[in-house]
Amino acid sequence: MLRWKTLLKSSGCDARKITIWDANNVGNLANVVIPGSGEFIRCGYASSKNNYGKVLGTIVVERIWDFIAILAIVVLAILLDNSKFGPFFREQVWGPASGRLNFSLWWVLIALIVLAAIFVWASFRFKDRSKLFAKVAGALSSIGNGLDSFRKLDRKLIFLLYTGIIWLMYLLMCLSIQKAVPEMSHLGLEDALFFTAVGNLATVIPVPGGIGAYHYLLAFSVSTIYGGSWETGILFATLQHELHAILILILGIISYVHLSLQSRRKDE
Repeated sequence: MLRWKTLLKSSGCDARKITIWDANNVGNLANVVIPGSGEFIRCGYASSKNNYGKVLGTIVVERIWDFIAILAIVVLAILLDNSKFGPFFREQVWGPASGRLNFSLWWVLIALIVLAAIFVWASFRFKDRSKLFAKVAGALSSIGNGLDSFRKLDRKLIFLLYTGIIWLMYLLMCLSIQKAVPEMSHLGLEDALFFTAVGNLATVIPVPGGIGAYHYLLAFSVSTIYGGSWETGILFATLQHELHAILILILGIISYVHLSLQSRRKDE
């Protein structure tokens, strides 16, 4: 919440802390049902009619830094024990992911990128001749202003500190659950780092709340790398995922009710 607030403030779209808190919780709740939808929903709650694009841009900045953090965690896990973790990432994560991107799909992706680039260029080039292009160009400019929020930050170190604390909490959560499972209680921080990397890579796969891919990858890593049973891996993955999901559900519902009551009071 505080990290997002720093970006909003630097882009000129500052909002009350309680509003940002509620918007973030409701967005997380929406992501459990429809992955990715929560970013647009929390943007709607935290913005006004005139700065939606800017707020959306700040969310994109957040996600870029989260992606960088995930990559850093993966690299660090591999560096700490490449003989154990390196083959797993290559064979179970990178291999299947790259295998799905066959030659024809690459051409489709390239074509979509080219078409998108042409559309963006046309929107700015002909914005004075078309109302549609004018609206698109205005929206893109607004999003661009939001993306520029990190550059405008006066205290970038504070933003990076908030990001580090967020991911440290994920790591400590994983470590505490390791200690709660008897068969895994002997594992340490290095192993928690690996599981955090695997779990977050699994959530990138577009299934509701990471269900399925998350449980499979964590259970598979427990059984293959650590020699544990599949049941132990499923238990560990379930505790990791469902405890987090329960927290998201509770906070999301409370925040949604609070925002709804606030909206009703304004209408009255």
